[in-house]
Amino acid sequence: MEIDSATEDDLGALLPLMRGYCDFYEAGPSDDGLMAMARALIAGPDADGMLLVARDGDGIPIGFATVGWKWSSLRAARIAVMEDLFVVPEARGHGAADALIRACADRTRELGAPVLSWQTATDNHRAQTVYERVGATGDTWLEYELELG
Repeated sequence: MEIDSATEDDLGALLPLMRGYCDFYEAGPSDDGLMAMARALIAGPDADGMLLVARDGDGIPIGFATVGWKWSSLRAARIAVMEDLFVVPEARGHGAADALIRACADRTRELGAPVLSWQTATDNHRAQTVYERVGATGDTWLEYELELG
């Protein structure tokens, strides 16, 4: 398995994975929107955000992670936020999620982040098992969103 930055050549294979992630969370952004986001992450420097891809032994994308940044007063620093993590069902259980998390942590650590944070649904127990296995700890914050559109 290989973890690396996504490229324009990955976009065709990544779209179904991104759609699978959105379907899991019952979200329906447009394919155009997903592609625009992916292209922006690919084109920009990692310090602005990143899109990492996990490839199987044949070089086929089997998972992805996206990372963004935000300022945290509680850390008095700019922290990395893993916004998305997805591995295709048939590739789960073989270490791709763990490898993606490690790669996100390594890259953001190199860019000076004191912490890599992320969220998951409270009922996503499979993901929680992975997160705890890699050494992450959960917290009890209630997230709010204000729709602006």
